[in-house]
Amino acid sequence: MIKKIVNRKLQDEDKDKFKAVYSFIKYFVYVIVLVIALESSGVNVSVLLAGSAALLVGIGLGLQTLFQDIMSGIFILIDKSLHVNDIIEIEGKVGKVEEIRLRTTRAVTIDDKVLVIPNHKFLTNSLFNWTQNGTQTTEAVEVGVAYGSDVELVKSILIDVAKSHPKVLKIKEPRVLFTDFADSALQFKLLFVINNSYEHLTIKSDLRFAIDKKFRENNVTIPFPQRDIHLIK
Repeated sequence: MIKKIVNRKLQDEDKDKFKAVYSFIKYFVYVIVLVIALESSGVNVSVLLAGSAALLVGIGLGLQTLFQDIMSGIFILIDKSLHVNDIIEIEGKVGKVEEIRLRTTRAVTIDDKVLVIPNHKFLTNSLFNWTQNGTQTTEAVEVGVAYGSDVELVKSILIDVAKSHPKVLKIKEPRVLFTDFADSALQFKLLFVINNSYEHLTIKSDLRFAIDKKFRENNVTIPFPQRDIHLIK
């Protein structure tokens, strides 16, 4: 009855999320009913609990992380800090959330590996949710050119390359930042907006291929660190 009442107030996308919570509540109720039934049958439950206190302490310590994961899963489901299809980064790993369970969350990484994350890590570690504010994200590609290069030409090439990529959104113009006078190169950063950050590595790779090709066609050199060695006799 409680499940039906709560489901009426939930959106369709949230009903599947709370199946695990209902299961947890159901088993908890079963335990309470079992204790009441034993007490009603004349069995002194307190004596049994006292006699197995040491065993229960050991079990409790062993299940500490399990219950921590379960409570964390309930908090995640209730406050909606995480949703299916969100792209997250935790402990240096990036993946798309496929399923949120009561104890663990399953995500698929960019290289199609399944990442099983214990839910307590979302409360004890910093979590980067790439799509919390929407599916559009700003990405960047950095490149250095040799000193003496035509910086306006470099800017024009970078913008043209970004505009020509089919997965770079046109709603916001690509931007180029002249970031630094480095030891061996003039550093630039190309900023662009995409609609699927899960593909950001592929899109960046495409842009780097195109940038290298355009630089070669326009005689723009990408330098590498060089050192002069003086041998003193």
